This record gives sequence, C-alpha cells and structure tokens, in this order.
Amino acid sequence: MMPHIKVLGTGGTIASTGGDSGATPSKQSDELLNAVPEIGKYADISVEQVTQVPSFDLDTETLATFAQQTQSAADEGIDGVVVTHGTDTMETSAYYLDLTLDCDIPVVFTGAQRRPDELSPDGPANLRTAVRAVTHDRFRNHGGVYVAFNQQVHAARDVVKMHTTALETFRSPEKGPVATITRETVRLFRQPGSRSVDIPVLETDSDVAMVKSGVGIDGSAIIDARNGSVDGIVLEGTGLGNTTAALGNAIADTVDTGIPVVVTSRCPAGSVTPVYGTDGGGKTLAEHGAIFGDDLPAHKARIKLMLACEVSDSIESVREYFE
Repeated sequence: MMPHIKVLGTGGTIASTGGDSGATPSKQSDELLNAVPEIGKYADISVEQVTQVPSFDLDTETLATFAQQTQSAADEGIDGVVVTHGTDTMETSAYYLDLTLDCDIPVVFTGAQRRPDELSPDGPANLRTAVRAVTHDRFRNHGGVYVAFNQQVHAARDVVKMHTTALETFRSPEKGPVATITRETVRLFRQPGSRSVDIPVLETDSDVAMVKSGVGIDGSAIIDARNGSVDGIVLEGTGLGNTTAALGNAIADTVDTGIPVVVTSRCPAGSVTPVYGTDGGGKTLAEHGAIFGDDLPAHKARIKLMLACEVSDSIESVREYFE
C-alpha cells in the first residue's frame, strides 16, 4: 500500500509570483503539486493550506500551528508530512518542530529560490525530492525533521541557509547532508532521525532578545533587554564565544537577576568554548553563569531558549536543555 502523506502549505518563494509591488505568495499548495504529477507515484497526498505568507513574516504562533497540525497528522496515522515554506526562515521552522514534536513520522521542509514565474524554477524538483525523502523506508522508520533542497536532505538541527540566491543555499557545516536524492537513488550518508533534544511544549510566548557583539559594542543592548523584562537573551559573540568587556559585565548583571543568557558565535562553523579570561572572555562569561550554545547559530539558539524558558523555572533547568 502506498504511504499517505500530508502537505502543509505556508507560502514562500515556491508559491510566489511577481507583481508591480513586489513578489508575494499567490499559489496554493495543490497548484504546486499539480505541477509535479510524477510525485503521485510515491504517495497518496492530502493538502492543507496553513497560511500564505513569506517566511520572513512568520511568528511563533504560526510555528506552533505547524507543530500542532503535524502532531495531529501523526495521531491520525499519516505516514509523513511535507511543508512548503519560504527559505528565509525554513531552517528555524524546521528546528522548532524538531524540538517540539513527539511523533515518529518524518517531516520534510522544502521550498524554492526561484519563483514559478521565473526562468528555471527549482520548486518542482525540490518538492519531488521532499516527497521521495518522506516516503523512503529509512526516513519513515526513524522520523525526524529535515530540509530537502537541491537534491540534498539535511537534518533540521544542523542546516543553515548560506547564500541569498544560490540553488545550493542550504548547508550543514562540518556535518554534511543526511542524504542525496537523484533521479534513481536515495544515497544515505548519515543515519536519519532527530538530532535535537525534546522540549515538551508545542507553543511559546517567551520573549527572548538577540544581541550581537563586535568592535566597540557597549552593554546598552543587554541592559535595555533586561530592563524590558525579557525571559532570556541570546548573545552572538565572536570566535569561541567572546564579547566586549562592556557586554560581559552586562551579562554578569543579567544572569544575577535570574535571566538566562546563551552564548553563540558569529562564525558559521565550530562550537563555542569558554577559553579566554578578561571581562568579555568566554571563560569569564561561563563563570558568571552564561550558558554556551555549542554550534547553534544565534537564531536557532533563540528558538531553543524560547521553548526552554516556557517549561523551565530557573537558569539551571534551562541549562539542561543546552547540555
């Protein structure tokens, strides 16, 4: 019997067409599927249009809807879910679901860098790749959340958008794709499955600020966030996770108030590690009680911290989700 998958449509470039006021999502997901009739060979497909927006305008309430709709599909016996999505925040939405879902079915996000009304649109091929991944036995047996793009399948935990326009925009630094999918074969490089800790919540309204370090940056952004009663702060530091002295001192005062601060790096690869002393060095930040975010980029660490704050009542309980 053919697997039954559900396609959740959300908009994005894959569904957009141009206009005098700029490109906007205009095509429904059933139109996108009709443009790739061969995917009917791989699965019985049902479609649900969840929203119709560019991904740069999504909010966490909509991400919670994605999670709820996917969880419901799994509870109904659906074999897998494909989400058509804009590329700007695709990795963020995928990671949100990877952290929150409690189900064994695979979920594959896909989209396009070129609109359907542009020369050589890549959406149809990416949609076919997503359907083939979500229906493949190895993925169906291990679940997890992925991004399928340009014939590659990446784990949600690892993947990042690396280029504004290139078709090969999605990469998993230092780790590589889970699989490649050609016309004839699915070639696995890593075991399918989730690489993320489970956080037992589907929605969050936690307020987490992001602050960047750089030459001469003072502590005002941290202080303003703290005075604004945020639930947490993600700091994008330099190198191994270092900051200016002013930011370091502001972080110390912030942690003392019970607000968790997660340290990441602006480097696209490698983990943060508490090595350096001085007021802004990583070792000093760790001694102040800052949490180190491993190799997560700041925007993914923010999603994780938002969810962790939703279910935690102390910095130490938040820290457990990052260890």
